[in-house]
Amino acid sequence: MKSSIILLGLNHKTAPVEVREKYALSQYNYRENNLLKGSGCLKEYLILSTCNRVEILAIGNPKEKVVQEILTFWTSYCSGNKEELYKHLYIYQDLEAIKHLFTVASSLDSLVVGEPQILGQLKDAYREAVQENTTKVILNRLLHKAFSVAKRVRTETEVSSSAVSISYAAVKLAKKIFGDLNNSTVMLIGAGEMAELAALHLLNQGVKNILIANRTLSKGEELAQKFKGKAIPFAQLLDYLSQTDIVISSTGAPHTILQARDLKPILKKRKYSPMFFIDIAVPRDIDPDINLFDNVFLYDIDDLKEVVEENLVYRQKEAEKAKYIIEEEVYKFKHWLDNLEITPTIKELMTKGEEIAQKELHKTLKKINLGDKDKEHIELMLKSIVSKLYQSPILFLKRRQQEEGTVEKYLDALRKMFNLDEINLEENKKIHEHKKR
Repeated sequence: MKSSIILLGLNHKTAPVEVREKYALSQYNYRENNLLKGSGCLKEYLILSTCNRVEILAIGNPKEKVVQEILTFWTSYCSGNKEELYKHLYIYQDLEAIKHLFTVASSLDSLVVGEPQILGQLKDAYREAVQENTTKVILNRLLHKAFSVAKRVRTETEVSSSAVSISYAAVKLAKKIFGDLNNSTVMLIGAGEMAELAALHLLNQGVKNILIANRTLSKGEELAQKFKGKAIPFAQLLDYLSQTDIVISSTGAPHTILQARDLKPILKKRKYSPMFFIDIAVPRDIDPDINLFDNVFLYDIDDLKEVVEENLVYRQKEAEKAKYIIEEEVYKFKHWLDNLEITPTIKELMTKGEEIAQKELHKTLKKINLGDKDKEHIELMLKSIVSKLYQSPILFLKRRQQEEGTVEKYLDALRKMFNLDEINLEENKKIHEHKKR
């Protein structure tokens, strides 16, 4: 019986945070709980567990038995019950499972569409599964394809191009005004989550000078150390403003902490060079009247929300383009699956052999002087050697297919022997070391 691709999962759309926390598998250890051991239906699997989703991607048959086996493990591991988990679960098979995986990898199913973190998390999950040898022919190919689909979506659409968080939008606006931020000095007023996110985005944009003013100096120093900035006493905030180009304020103060009258002498000292203020506090930290000064730009959280909402609409439009790419890639993968038994592996084996032969031929011909005709004869001879060298394993596969009806286990062994899925050597070394233990 042909194996199915089966995906079980729950995410931020189907389950509240307390359910996702209860059924999280972030501490799962493949070596201690390898689901392949003793399973008669499961052939490959990997586990993806993040704060917004938990998914188990598996290869096996029959579907009903695979699903029950995974549910039994999952609820037992998390001390839960099947009824509760099943209520929040989605289950996809074959084309639907492939499409869902490509959608997740491309960040079209994320809480914020287009955010890139999920692709890195998926790559980490795959790396762990490879190290413990729980992925084989189908999942190796499927995951590599998912990564290439995500890359194609990023390249051919602008689904990740626009700012969709308040902190990121603030930094993007600063860049519009100052251009290159490398030489800008930034002051963060407040040391909360918003300030931390803004600092992270600023560093990514090349900012080197970050001042942090917080009422609790120790907390400011903690954030300054994390982002290689400088903590300043809150009482001395005005003294440092003359050397500051960009101010991002996000305190919990009940009233404004920076008045328009405070800014007059500071602007004069700066010779009226541009200053950019971003007030992301509610209630506001900065007196709106500072916007009346020349070369002073002030944005509050409502201004930034407008930017974010416009960008979210734009991302959704780009996501529609991405869906067409995913549909196309799903059917390409289906074609590979339909021909999985032998043809693609034989083709890849021959291609790899011929590429190795060509490289060696190229190195040899650099050292000897031959005519075009002689070169042609040697090239034909090498192709013939490659063909004869692989003739026996190819005939073996064809016979096994005729006699046993399936050759998945032989294909898996052959693809690993010749590294056709190009798992890097370091991962192969780790796999070998784990098997020796």
